[in-house]
Amino acid sequence: MAHILVVEDEQPISDLITMNLKLVGHTYAKAYTGLEAAEMLEHGHTDLILLDVMLPGLDGFTVMQRIAHLRIPVILITAKNALADRIKGFELGAEDYIIKPFEMLELLARINVVLRRNEQSAPAFICDEVEVRFAERKVMVDRQPVDLTAREFELLEVLIRNRNIALSREKLLELAWGYDFAGDTRTVDVHIRQLRKKLGWEDTIRTVFKLGYRLEVEV
Repeated sequence: MAHILVVEDEQPISDLITMNLKLVGHTYAKAYTGLEAAEMLEHGHTDLILLDVMLPGLDGFTVMQRIAHLRIPVILITAKNALADRIKGFELGAEDYIIKPFEMLELLARINVVLRRNEQSAPAFICDEVEVRFAERKVMVDRQPVDLTAREFELLEVLIRNRNIALSREKLLELAWGYDFAGDTRTVDVHIRQLRKKLGWEDTIRTVFKLGYRLEVEV
């Protein structure tokens, strides 16, 4: 996974973000001011920056100007919703821009997209005897290849990217297959049963009562 710098001056928001980053396997560092962030970035490795715009001292835009030479991907996080602010952020090189308040699942999804775009996400996921190679769309169990359908693999990838987080059936449909599904969500249950059987993950893919499922792994 990736090492992410969270630059956010509101501690409850910073804590919530980093708690969820840890749940899905990322490591992180925290900064509460723009100056602190700029100094940390000059002296340590970072794969991605989650950067608030409205910071004490140096604002997020100024931080971006100072660290442009480092070429680290940035997702701006801000309550400022004006078009001019979004344009300025993108002109300064931001990869994405998310408005407060936001859903944590949306932030995690945007992080995954930016990391894949910049090739900073882990090329494989290993849990017990299961190895998933994302780029090759290949799954191995005890070093033997396992055939998954395209939809099974897409659902598996969503569970892995959001591991240890409970996801509703509706959210799994949306994240795995890219649309809002208003019909029968039992299709998720069918694919989950197949994944459990093929991977031997009867106890790893947990059912969350009256909600959906969670891939439960140690981080």
